[in-house]
Amino acid sequence: MRATAALDALMQKQRGHLFPWAPVFLGAGVGLYFGLMVEPGVTIYIGMAVIGVVGGLVGIRARESGAVFGRTVLLIATGFCLSGYRAHNVAASVLPYRYYGPIEGRVVAIDRSASDAVRLTLDRVRLRNTAMSQTPERIRISLHGSIDVPSPGSHVITTGHLMPPQGPAEPGGFDFRRHAWFQRIGAVGYTRLPVLLAGPDDADLWLQRLRRRASTYIQTQLPGETGGFAAALTTGDRSGIGQDSLMALRGSNLAHLLAISGLHMGLLTGFIFVSLRVLLNLWPRFALRVAVKKIAAVGALLVAAGYLALSGGNVATERAFIMVAVVLGAVLLDRRAFSLRAVALAAMIVLVHRPESLMGPGFQMSFAATTALVAVFTWIRDSGVSMGPVWARAAVAVVISSAVAGAATAPFGAAHFNTLSHYGLIANLASVPLMGVLVIPAAVLALCLVPLGGEMIGLTLMGWGLDWILMVAHWVTDLEGAQGRVVAPGPAVLPLIAVGMLFVILWQGRLRLTGVAPVVLAAILWAQSERPPILISADGALVGKMTEAGRALSKPKGAGFAARVWLENDGDGGDQIAASARWTGSTRHAMIGTTKVVHVIGKRAVEAFDECLVGQVIVTTVDKDLTGDCQLFDPARLRKLGSLMITSDGILLSAQELAGQRLWTGGFAKMP
Repeated sequence: MRATAALDALMQKQRGHLFPWAPVFLGAGVGLYFGLMVEPGVTIYIGMAVIGVVGGLVGIRARESGAVFGRTVLLIATGFCLSGYRAHNVAASVLPYRYYGPIEGRVVAIDRSASDAVRLTLDRVRLRNTAMSQTPERIRISLHGSIDVPSPGSHVITTGHLMPPQGPAEPGGFDFRRHAWFQRIGAVGYTRLPVLLAGPDDADLWLQRLRRRASTYIQTQLPGETGGFAAALTTGDRSGIGQDSLMALRGSNLAHLLAISGLHMGLLTGFIFVSLRVLLNLWPRFALRVAVKKIAAVGALLVAAGYLALSGGNVATERAFIMVAVVLGAVLLDRRAFSLRAVALAAMIVLVHRPESLMGPGFQMSFAATTALVAVFTWIRDSGVSMGPVWARAAVAVVISSAVAGAATAPFGAAHFNTLSHYGLIANLASVPLMGVLVIPAAVLALCLVPLGGEMIGLTLMGWGLDWILMVAHWVTDLEGAQGRVVAPGPAVLPLIAVGMLFVILWQGRLRLTGVAPVVLAAILWAQSERPPILISADGALVGKMTEAGRALSKPKGAGFAARVWLENDGDGGDQIAASARWTGSTRHAMIGTTKVVHVIGKRAVEAFDECLVGQVIVTTVDKDLTGDCQLFDPARLRKLGSLMITSDGILLSAQELAGQRLWTGGFAKMP
């Protein structure tokens, strides 16, 4: 009884501050679903639904701590069931084998790959001699060579290579299959041949074609990287941004300016809201009779919806629109617009709409920055802390915003991308204000002047601002020591950081300081992270062994994606050629304890190889039959297992084994 009374008293002190915890527990249910090793069956879902209903009833009837516990159980069960529903609802066919031949489909999206190649996403796919039950709903192909890019809605045909979406580049790493599953992409590949028109454009994709024409026009009027940057900001088309500029923006921590996210949506709607309010207030008779602020909010919301549609409506833009809509909705309801409640409501809407977004860096970094900014500025407002004289407050706010957002997103950016921008604050202070003062207003001006033929006035002003941002990005990236490399953390690190910091922000009272403990524990675990001594790529083309100088790679070329991922996760800033120079000796073998890993490269070398002894792991680049007591991993076997790693204890683990039996893994193979 005393314990219950103590809990009731504790919850009583949190009254009025518990709603921001709702998305935390909803997200816990989502994380529980994605953390399973085996896809749950119907019985599990029924059990979770029953538990959720019981929790909901307890939440209604119980008091204080009992009610909080019941609602927590309901939210966790809801997040779990929503994730399962979403995963089954987006289920689509996945190509079960490698394919070469004619490819026909309708262009629904155009973007650019990491290798700087233009990519087409096709639906209504047709493949030669492939049953409809095995034909993917969507595929994505990269265009290599000088190939004309068709417009969205075009029915096209070409000849190319396709394969199922690939698993992690190393066991336990990012699983592209899961990402592709939720986009209904059942195959990826490339073509080096022309893409031909096979039929007329579809009228139902007029918005995508309008977006493409707008992007092309902007890049024509503002040639070079500036036009590509402007097209990315206005239409979401990032295909005009080259790799040099992209790497400069990433290295200076300005890559967030490329994605149409909360910053752009907030700046645009804020500019429209303030402009409409000022213009309507110039008509006193109207302003005294009508709620001008609410009319301005409605206008800003309509503009935000149009921006969402024009930019392609990707996940990041949807998330930004939801957050803006919640803020403007609060204005319409005469509620406080910028509060943790508004952030929590936006997070819940996003999680209900796309539960899988929780696992991506976009959701994590966006809501980390937003939560931290709202918490800090709320504390400044409520505590009466001065931000200096009136004329300096805007500049102080920018400095605080950049510092807080940078600090909040740094752990997530470092964990997902293995880099830290040491001068990111300088770059943001020199660029973000210009985005709000010049670039976004100039884009709005250009749109308003289109009917009069004067859009070049706005585009020119916009180009000046973007030129400055690109110059800052290159300058900061070229500074000595601009980027730091960090090793990939273990799976518990980010959840510990998130839970700890959320407790510090959301809990009321001195007990909130205990949230620092999980963050400290996460830092310790991160500092002690160990990388696998031996890594083997999913096609057998590359082997990497850890040395005192860093990871040594068995080849200077080939399997470049796996090589880049391994080195990035090692916190190694070198390239594949430099890493291959670390592999000493004339033979490609590596020792880990009593296990000897031998990499046999090339058809002739594989045919001549006949050694198969106890304690050997043989990796070949072509299929091979060997008799003996070794463990052979040729391409045929690796296609079932995925990439491999050998731990410091000599345990051999496969990517498929760590990924488990999930909808998107397409099967499960165990190690012998």
